[in-house]
Amino acid sequence: MPGVVLTVWAPEGIPEIVAGTDLAAVIAEAVGGALEDGDILVVTSKIVSKAEGRIVAAADRERAIADETVRVVATRDTGNGVTRIVENRLGIVAAAAGVDASNTPQGTVLLLPLDPDASAHALCAAIRRRSGTRIGVIVSDTLGRPWREGQTDVAIGAAGVHVVDDFRGSTDTHGRPLTMTVACVADELAAAADLVKGKTSGCPVAVVRGLARLVGGLDLPGAASIVRPAERDLFRWGSDEAYAQGLAAARAEAARRRASE
Repeated sequence: MPGVVLTVWAPEGIPEIVAGTDLAAVIAEAVGGALEDGDILVVTSKIVSKAEGRIVAAADRERAIADETVRVVATRDTGNGVTRIVENRLGIVAAAAGVDASNTPQGTVLLLPLDPDASAHALCAAIRRRSGTRIGVIVSDTLGRPWREGQTDVAIGAAGVHVVDDFRGSTDTHGRPLTMTVACVADELAAAADLVKGKTSGCPVAVVRGLARLVGGLDLPGAASIVRPAERDLFRWGSDEAYAQGLAAARAEAARRRASE
């Protein structure tokens, strides 16, 4: 018999979401009475943004990206256009600041939720009240990863669920102490959920069952706690950008020294 069984499924019947849609009601109806204590709902950020009215007119998508950007990390001309990896106002480093032009009306783009953790908290609290179950909620979005091809879903908002599994202070199977191991289970849950939600299936919600130990109070840290602080970011700039900054700093220092001679 298996020791751990993880079940992930995507409920059908979720309609097109528009500004003002009661997401908790829509999700509760789609799931029906199937929710159990310890279940974790993974909800794509796209429908959260739509419900919150984060669709904006943008004849120029680049302008919308610039408005959401606080720091440009790297820019590359791919031959099919310019790819911009930037830090957005949420502290998330992503292509195009998370601005999405897919599955939105012509001439509009979809921005990420203003506060994904707050969105997850409100949704989790409402579904807990409606269902009478102690569930967790993760708001997910799709990101690329350095050194890896392709994309995967990660958590950008969370409520009622532990976002990391901290093994520091414990020991491995051979009794050796673990000093660095912190598993980002929120991202792992988001990626697992995407396997059943898909990108084109029209199923924006998944239910994960089998990890009730990760579900907790609504006061748990959200997904914002996953974002690595700048002082611990070893890869803060793209390689070309880092080289250009180093060269500029060296030239400025050389000029300063010449001026002081």
